[in-house]
Amino acid sequence: MRSVDAAHRKPANCWCNASTAATKHADPAPVGGSCPQCQNHEASIWLDRQQAKLLPVEYFMATFTLPYELRFLAWNNQTIVYNLLFACVSSTLKDFGINPKNLGANIGMTAVLHTHNRRLDYHPHIHVVVPGGGVDKAKKQWKKKKDKFLFNEFALAKVFRARFLQALNNAGLCLPNSVPRKWVVDCTHVGNGLSALKYLSQYLYRGVISEKKIISNQYGQVTFKYINSKTGNTRYRTVKGEDFLWLVLQHVLPKGFRRVRDYGFLHGNAKKLLSLVQMVLQVLIESCAPRTRPIFKCPKCQAPMRILAFSRPAWTSG
Repeated sequence: MRSVDAAHRKPANCWCNASTAATKHADPAPVGGSCPQCQNHEASIWLDRQQAKLLPVEYFMATFTLPYELRFLAWNNQTIVYNLLFACVSSTLKDFGINPKNLGANIGMTAVLHTHNRRLDYHPHIHVVVPGGGVDKAKKQWKKKKDKFLFNEFALAKVFRARFLQALNNAGLCLPNSVPRKWVVDCTHVGNGLSALKYLSQYLYRGVISEKKIISNQYGQVTFKYINSKTGNTRYRTVKGEDFLWLVLQHVLPKGFRRVRDYGFLHGNAKKLLSLVQMVLQVLIESCAPRTRPIFKCPKCQAPMRILAFSRPAWTSG
């Protein structure tokens, strides 16, 4: 990189080979990959788009988790199983929304696939952010959820289990000998939805673990910290260096796979319908200027810097 106003040059490379500033501030221009230092900008753009779709209703986040017995099958058939997971989750929620006993309307939702837990173990599950309302196409009206309760979790899990197992059979995948009868679906009220979207945005473009969570890397051992989801306490995990690399690499998705998908009136092809919903709910649409990429500043003169070239770090043997 070179300063626009001065002849200062500073080479810098982060994990995905994007030229970065000398500071740890993480919002430079990415080149590609999932570098934890380089993807704030993409995550921010996604969050801006999702915020523009927010409605003045209660929001919920439903989490559908694959049982342990099916994780080996999922790992060996990632593209097929992940696509079936999205299809079964979205169809289950859609049908529950259409049911007159629940809402009697077509709902919208944003689904995001996660493949790890906080310990970085392989743990495929889908988070779905759902606005508390839907469109009754027959009556051409908006129907709002009247309480802070989405759908019955046990009923969701039962239907989801039946559909997913049937989908696996239809795809010609052999099921393991033992599949648990009870699956887990969790539904949580998340207020206006913004906090849930911010949470999900953290995992869309960055790596599975941030550098600040890696405590040490000494003597072939890597120690990282995580928050225990049940107690809220900070825990530490130490593994061999090669095992840590495997923990990270096993969460790389198949090439071209879309981790996040929108459905219903939140789908990209339903902009006209979403506009009508926003008009009915009297949503104030604010024009948002495109988010510009942060500039690199010269560590010496603080002048803006211009990227001249990208180069991979030199690897030396020995």
